[in-house]
Amino acid sequence: MLGIIQVLNNNCAIVDLGKGRQALVKGRGVAYQKRKGDQLDSERIEKVMYLATKESQQNLTFLLKDIPINIVTTTYEIVDNAKSKYSYQLADFVYVTLADHINGMYKHLQNNTYQRTPVPDMQEQYPMEYRIATDGLKIINANLKVYFPKDEIKSIALHFINGRSESENTSTGNQASQITVDLNDLVQSILQKNSVLRNGTNHNFYDRLMIHLGYLAERLSQHQSSNERSIAKIEEEMRTSYPRSYQIAHEIYSAICHELDADLGVNEELYLLIHIQRIICEKENESGLETSSNNG
Repeated sequence: MLGIIQVLNNNCAIVDLGKGRQALVKGRGVAYQKRKGDQLDSERIEKVMYLATKESQQNLTFLLKDIPINIVTTTYEIVDNAKSKYSYQLADFVYVTLADHINGMYKHLQNNTYQRTPVPDMQEQYPMEYRIATDGLKIINANLKVYFPKDEIKSIALHFINGRSESENTSTGNQASQITVDLNDLVQSILQKNSVLRNGTNHNFYDRLMIHLGYLAERLSQHQSSNERSIAKIEEEMRTSYPRSYQIAHEIYSAICHELDADLGVNEELYLLIHIQRIICEKENESGLETSSNNG
């Protein structure tokens, strides 16, 4: 029997595994008429997704605030499959970025506004990530009762390419905290200079950038090497498609390298560009700002 921390719906709950460990569990009717503190019958559990770190637990709470439960649980199932089936180590921010992507694409499909991704096919360079993404697409279509086009495999794979981690050490200390403060101050000053402010339409994407900076600060404090598997082809296409986002991202990247004397790696500029593009809602091949936040 497992103690319930939070009931998400009749078929899903967060449970206490003891010693500060938690898991997301799914099963038909597993949490029906249950409340916090009640016990779950383990025989009714069909899937268990372990929340191995404090960051993954916090990310789950963060996501549940503005993304539907079925999309959040689907995301955790995809990540859990990558870890258990492929022994694939991931940074915890992937839960946030992947859930956000799936939610955006789901909305586009529902609104008939879906467009093919500009991400090029890189299956030859990243075969494992594409196998993980192929599994992920099947999980999405089965859980959400939709049809995500096969083209989405490229986008899903990109989240795993970006998020691969060679270390599971996620401890933080005074140095990481100070770097986080410095990073946030530096980035926010550049955003403000470019008239990019947190508001009611972009706050979710703005907050996700701040989460990304937190993980970046942790990596820099531990002197971890970045994922250096170059994805220059994607960067070039994104740079051409989103010139304003690139200009802001490049300014941030250069400032971090210079003012914090940081070695960010070859792909960090692309990650910043993607975050900025989502915050300002820059349309492909346009440089103006829009107010809509529905940009997947």
